[in-house]
Amino acid sequence: MNVAVITGASSGMGMEFARQMDKGFKKIDEFWLIARRGEKLKALADELAHRCRVFAMDVTDKGAMDELEKTLFEKNAVVRMLINCAGYGVMGPFRKPDRQRTLGMIRLNCEALTDMTYRLLPFMAANSRIIQLASSAAFMPQPDFAVYAASKAYVHSFSRALGEELAPQGIYVTSVCPGPVDTPFFDIAEKDGTTLSVKKLAMVEPQRVVAQALRDSYLRRPVSVCTVIIKAFYVTTKAIPHGMLLKAVSALKKI
Repeated sequence: MNVAVITGASSGMGMEFARQMDKGFKKIDEFWLIARRGEKLKALADELAHRCRVFAMDVTDKGAMDELEKTLFEKNAVVRMLINCAGYGVMGPFRKPDRQRTLGMIRLNCEALTDMTYRLLPFMAANSRIIQLASSAAFMPQPDFAVYAASKAYVHSFSRALGEELAPQGIYVTSVCPGPVDTPFFDIAEKDGTTLSVKKLAMVEPQRVVAQALRDSYLRRPVSVCTVIIKAFYVTTKAIPHGMLLKAVSALKKI
């Protein structure tokens, strides 16, 4: 049985991946939708044409992850697509946000993503795909967004290296690095602080980001960057020392 596994599927980018993939991907037998909010997953499953299996679970919970792995064995599943979307951000000066929320962000954005990838990899075959949701915040350090940016730098670096390891086996990894996306992300992230208003000028719809990510994954591209503005930012962070960019960001915050 060929399956596509989507984490964070109850909202935002994860939900959009499920909707767009539902329009194609005819060789996928089941979508496995994963998130904590079971009612949201069931509503999404009812909307999709593909057969769906709902996992209302916390991906940071070892017991839940063990059950997921057990189900993969029992169903003799072949994971054709792994879409790791589960994650959240915490804004504000490092000393200000709640410590437990910040540590939870690291567990979800980094540890759980790595664990999910590690557990599902043995169930993948040639021509399978892994899509990891990083962020344009991965391109350089982000004052007042320090831990989130560091967590996404981890995802981006991990994805690039993993892609090189797995390419000879015909398994392709794409790191998706969008800028601000119009999802519920900022409802959580801005609890303790706000981002630069200029960033929100680059806000895009999730439909556009997901369409680009799926296209880049199909083309076996290691990185997916959507919109001219974020591509220009990507090039800038490669060309200009981060120390200079950090000083520029600090100056903008004083305006």
